[in-house]
Order: sequence, then C-alpha cells, then structure tokens
Amino acid sequence: MKIGPLENKSAPPPASVGRKPASDTAASSASPEPSAKVELSAAASVIASGLADGSFDSQKVERISRAIREGNFTIDAQAIADKLIANASELLDGGRK
Repeated sequence: MKIGPLENKSAPPPASVGRKPASDTAASSASPEPSAKVELSAAASVIASGLADGSFDSQKVERISRAIREGNFTIDAQAIADKLIANASELLDGGRK
C-alpha cells in the first residue's frame, strides 16, 4: 500500500463552520428549562419505601456468613420460590389499587 504526501489532502472544515450561533434569548435565560419529567411507578415506590426504613440485622448476616464458611449453609429453593412469587404478586397487585 502506497501512502501519498499529506500536502495533497484537504483539511477538514473547522468545527464552528455550519453551526448556528446561539440565540440571545436562550443565552440570557437564568435557569434552563427542564427537559424531562420523571415519575416512579407504584412498584418502584413500594421498593423504595421498603429500603427507607434502614433496618439491618448484622447478627443474621454473621450467622449466615459463618454457616457459609463452615459449609453448613443450606438453601431452601421452595421457600425462595414461594417468597419470590408472593413478592411479585404483591408488587403487581399494588399497582392496581
């Protein structure tokens, strides 16, 4: 592959070419206009309210950590599945109220 001299290539136009100057009204406004409105869904509100209480059981965490380290931690898949279904049902029903 042969590469020619750089002098023969045209330079790209400067970045300011083709841009319109900002209007005076937009530049003089003190605060920008909001561009988006955000609303939380009912499910997000339920989740946020559950996290807001700040409860944390450090003793339970320590018991579980110790059981994992010792190899004695067992998982009850049926209980997890039941709680997931109940939680999903609660979240779905909460949006209909």
